[in-house]
Amino acid sequence: MAELRLGPLLRYADGTSATVWVESSRPCTAEVRCADGSTGATRTFQIAGHHYALIPVSGLAPGSATSYEVLLDGERVWPLADSAFPPSLIHTPAEGDTVRVAFGSCRWAAPPADEPDPVGPDALDTLAERIAADPSGERPDVLLLLGDQVYADETSKATRKWLAARRDLREPPGNEVADYEEYTRLYYESWLDPEVRWLLSTVPSCMIFDDHDVIDDWNTSAAWLADMRETSWWRERLLSGLMSYWVHQHLGNLSPDELAADPLYASVQATPDGTDALRAFAAGADADPAAVRWSYRRDFGRVRLLMVDTRAARVLDEQNRSMLDPGEADWLRAQALDTPGSYDHLLIGTSLPWLLPHLVHDAEAWNAALCRGEKGARWARFGEKMRRAADLEHWAAFPASFEALAAVIAEAGSGPGAPATVCVLSGDVHHAYVAEPTWQRDGPDARVLQLTCSPVHNSIPLSIRVGFRFGWSAAARVLGRRFAGHGRIPRPPIDWRKTGGPWFGNQLMTLTMRGRSARLRLDQAQENGQGGARLTTVAESPLSGEAVLSEG
Repeated sequence: MAELRLGPLLRYADGTSATVWVESSRPCTAEVRCADGSTGATRTFQIAGHHYALIPVSGLAPGSATSYEVLLDGERVWPLADSAFPPSLIHTPAEGDTVRVAFGSCRWAAPPADEPDPVGPDALDTLAERIAADPSGERPDVLLLLGDQVYADETSKATRKWLAARRDLREPPGNEVADYEEYTRLYYESWLDPEVRWLLSTVPSCMIFDDHDVIDDWNTSAAWLADMRETSWWRERLLSGLMSYWVHQHLGNLSPDELAADPLYASVQATPDGTDALRAFAAGADADPAAVRWSYRRDFGRVRLLMVDTRAARVLDEQNRSMLDPGEADWLRAQALDTPGSYDHLLIGTSLPWLLPHLVHDAEAWNAALCRGEKGARWARFGEKMRRAADLEHWAAFPASFEALAAVIAEAGSGPGAPATVCVLSGDVHHAYVAEPTWQRDGPDARVLQLTCSPVHNSIPLSIRVGFRFGWSAAARVLGRRFAGHGRIPRPPIDWRKTGGPWFGNQLMTLTMRGRSARLRLDQAQENGQGGARLTTVAESPLSGEAVLSEG
């Protein structure tokens, strides 16, 4: 009998349809049956000895909530027989509904329940507990996971023990994952957490990778990539990372229509074993990143989400560095400008923040100038070492891309059809803050905000707490201009200020949008004093007026 190994994950949901992702123990027919009579079924496909299905569900009623079951070859496998959680629901939006978007990034898998958690309560665990305690209460319409869903280069004690039973950890890549099978271990460890498993079964999710999904500082520079390609293990690591990302994360980002038009998805479904086809696709993505698009668009009523790949789509040539290759940049602009007036809120999801503390921004722009050779070969070598050591690879490290994104935002946010807000949603930097830009000229009509929230569950070193608090100070801004002066860096076309934060902790932000109004809330996972944890609101504010995210 087929068993449910991982999932279900409710990935896509619109007014009439949804997709549900599962992994089974053997080839089978995977089926979803909803309490309202809606159904969907498909055969599993095989990758590297594992069996997966993305089940399309149709016939749902707009504005409804229906519980569902998962069956494998006709046998019910979800809900679990001993589950303490409420039934998993598929919520479908109706026209004009409020849209709630929760987001964050950077999640280490939580340790087993009988072990202490060295980094504190998990924000996803506590979100699950909040929803389970009141199933009819407020819940996100979608959960955006903005990178580092798994950590291929920072494995847990349990995973290291498992790896040691497979191979000699004295050989590279040591305690890091090496191949597809080892990636599957990371997803089991992360998504079999009981609270997270239930949460992902009942709240739709959109995902995009960041560096740790493959390796720290992935694609930071051309020199870095050349060094990695000299190693014996990098190619297998990269191909396995892209293959596992496509299976576990990317497929579920696509709508049913996009899935139906996807030639790779058709190919792996049509063959008894899709491993070779997927591996060839990953190899092609490595050889020509511009040939593959990981970015995608989702519309939630009058809210448009553009989730942008800021890792694989980079151009790394020092004289032409770009966060996005030309095709990707054109795609972003086209999606932002498509049918003006058709959305009230534009969300741009990028794992890396666009607006950083001024000191960090100026240091990254200065470093980019050094690495381009603006100060000579010796400074260029120093700049490359610094870039890798200090993770100087955000939008500011790609100055032309930073300005291009500002231009797209200004264009999309201007004119008679302008949205009320344009929000750049990011993670990566292990704290939360809000920043607001102003344009020197030709600024947008929409209110524009950088909303940064991380980690969901990870460590927050003292260096980050001290460094980012100082980074927003007036003294730090003066220091940053000195870096910029040394590198002869012109001032960017926008200025910005911090209007909320910084906050440190395991946390999630939630945007609630109805019509042209929007409200932002920051929740942190905190100990409840009784051996458990809860999700506590620490700041909340409408996206209007001077202040954003006043302390709650």
